[in-house]
Formats: sequence, C-alpha cells, structure tokens
Amino acid sequence: MITAAPPPPIGAHPMLVLLLQLAVLLGVAFTLGRLCARVSLPAVVGELAAGILLGPSLLANLAPAASDWLFPANAEQIHLLDAVGQLGVLLLVGFTGMHIDTKLIRRTGAKAAGVSAGGLFLPLALGVAVGFALPASLVGEKADRPVFALFLGVAMCVSAIPVIAKTLLEMKLLHRDIGQLTISAAAVDDVVGWSLLSIVSAMATTGLRGGHLLITFGSLVLVAAVALLVGRPLVRAALTRADRSEDPATTVAVVAVLLLASAAGTHALGLEAILGAFACGILLSSSGLLNRAKLAPLRTFTMAVLAPIFFATAGLRMDLTLLADPAVLLAALAVLAIAIAGKFVGAYLGARLSGLGHWEGLALGAGLNARGVVEVIVAMAGLRLGVLTTAGYTIVVLVAVVTSLMAPPTLRHAVRRIAVTDEENEREKVFSGHP
Repeated sequence: MITAAPPPPIGAHPMLVLLLQLAVLLGVAFTLGRLCARVSLPAVVGELAAGILLGPSLLANLAPAASDWLFPANAEQIHLLDAVGQLGVLLLVGFTGMHIDTKLIRRTGAKAAGVSAGGLFLPLALGVAVGFALPASLVGEKADRPVFALFLGVAMCVSAIPVIAKTLLEMKLLHRDIGQLTISAAAVDDVVGWSLLSIVSAMATTGLRGGHLLITFGSLVLVAAVALLVGRPLVRAALTRADRSEDPATTVAVVAVLLLASAAGTHALGLEAILGAFACGILLSSSGLLNRAKLAPLRTFTMAVLAPIFFATAGLRMDLTLLADPAVLLAALAVLAIAIAGKFVGAYLGARLSGLGHWEGLALGAGLNARGVVEVIVAMAGLRLGVLTTAGYTIVVLVAVVTSLMAPPTLRHAVRRIAVTDEENEREKVFSGHP
C-alpha cells in the first residue's frame, strides 16, 4: 500500500519571521498597554495602537526595508499571524460569555432588548443615509451605491464584544449590572450585524436571494436549538468529569476544547466563529458547575498574551497616510461623527425608554460605541468583496479605533454616578472565583 508523504513542516524563514512578529507585537502591545494603564486608560487602547504604529501608518514609512522584512505582503505569512490572533479572540469572547449572569439577563431582558434596538437601528439608518452621500471614490469597483450604503450601515451598527469585554474586565465593571447589560446588548447587536453582513455579501457577489435569507436566519435558529438541546447537557457532562480531577489542567483543556468546537460549529454554518464561542461561554457559566479558580491560568495567558497579539494585529492593515487626501479626510470626519452620534444617541434613547436612568444611559452609550476589531473584521470583508476601496477601508477602521479610545473615559465618568448594589458585590466574588 502506497501512502502519501507527510506534508513538509513550516520553513525555517517563515518560522523565524512569525516568532519575531509575535515577539515584537506582544512587546510593543504590552509596553503601550502598561503606559495606558498609568494614565487610567484600559490596556486594550495601547494594544490597538501597537498595530497602527508597526503597520503602514508609521513603520512602513520610517523604515520600509525593516517593515517589508518583518511584515511581508505574503498571504501565507499573514495567515500564520492571523491564526494566533484568532485563537486569542475566541478564548477572550468565551471568557466574556462565562461572565454573563443569565439570571440578571432574564430579569432585565426587556431593558437589554430596548438598549440593543436603539443602538442598532439608529446607526444602521444613519449609516445607510451617509452611504448614499459619500464620494464615489470610496465605493469599491464590485459594488453599486445601494450595496455600499447598506454595507456602511452594517459597519455603523455593530459593536465589538472583544473590545468591550476587555475594557469592562480591566475596569472591573463586568460584574456590575451596567456591564452585564452592555455585553448583552452588544451581543444582540452583533448577531443582527453579522446576519446583515452575510446578506450584503450575497448582494455584492451573487445578488440577494430569498433562499439566502432563509439559510442565514435558519442557521441562527439551529445554533440556538443545538445549544439548548445538545450543548447544555454536553457542557454539564464535560464539566462534571473535569471536576473529578484536582489538576486544573483538566478543566482548562475541557473548556478550551468546548469553546473551539463551538466556534467551529457556527463557522461551519456560515456564521461568525465568535458567536459560537460566546454562546458556549454562556452555557459554561449557566451550568453551575464551572470552577473559575481552575481556569485562572488560561484566563491569565489569554488576557496577557493572546488577546494583546490579536488587538495589535488588527492595526497592521490600517494606513493613516491616506487621510492626507482632503476628500478622504472630510469623508472620514463625517462618517466618524455619524457613527459616534448614531450609536451613542440610539443606545441612550433605548435605555431611557426602557426605564433606565440618565447615567445608566450614558454608560451604555459609551460602552456600545466601541467598535474595535469587530468593525475591522467587517471592513476587511468589505475590502475583500470589493465593496470598499482602500480609502474606504481606512475610514471604517478609523471609526473602530477612535470609538474604542473614546469608550473608557466616558464609561468611567458615567459609572462613578451609579451606586454599587449588594448583588453586584456578590457577583464579583463569584466571577473572581472566591466564595
């Protein structure tokens, strides 16, 4: 019997480049993150800035030879780095799901729905409107004006669960009711946003078809059904067996496998992988069997190593030098203003109409306004589909970075005016792994 030869290992040079990329990105991200922490900004702000400094916006102009060697325009090399970042974001989103208090969400479901509706429909409508007014130079060659406008509306309505989660975790706000509502509303917005993105993708390629709509929404229903009917008992069984071992490595491995398998499941259905990881995190948390203390090593490694690499990698594709063109700069300022106003005002109005107070509305508006790397992923999809030009891509990514920078100080200012409850103190003890 003749068997095929095993695939060759990664070459010496690509491995060298990958290791240096990881070392440089993590080193700069860690340093800038610590500097941001010293001025009362979450570390995620510095981690996002690390990629921008090391990308075409700065390093490629100051030292083009060094930039070309360290970050070559080679798809295979780029994919190696992206794979490491994707592992980090999936684990980060999984931990976010583990911090969701399902009892609180059931009790305040109407409020979360109201906030998410306001933070979704107003920016979506404003984004579509401005999409029809922007210069044709921003519209990709494979898209007409309606497809471009709808795409921009989708980009305006999403929120970045990874950025919001890391910000709330670092500011020690995820255990607060306002933190739980922010994550819940962001999750709803992103589920709708990813579904709309798949529709825009179809419009830009094969055209919009009723069958595609049915498949998209059918996939969401299937995910929910599988999570409840199969995922819940599977998670409980896996955690029960893991708890029999005193070695934390068993729990770490079981949780990692469950998160990655769930991410693979939603990805196979044509949905975003982060939705599967997020849903699995919620199942782990609601099982009542999760030993959070045993997960401390995985959480530390994710927050200190994998997540910073992911955030830094996101900035590498951004080129701020394109903003030197007055037309591009003016368009960028207009899109940025509409993105901020739409999400902030929409979430605030949704909160107020749901019976929440002024400061709670401001906090929710500030938190949901952070688009972060989720918008970067949306922008990359637009560039790949030919909906955006390079200038349009840079504008959308600029919105992601600026809104992520704005969120922490505004959120901190508003939360200071919201009293801490006894229930929040108890939830903090549970989330930290203390009795």
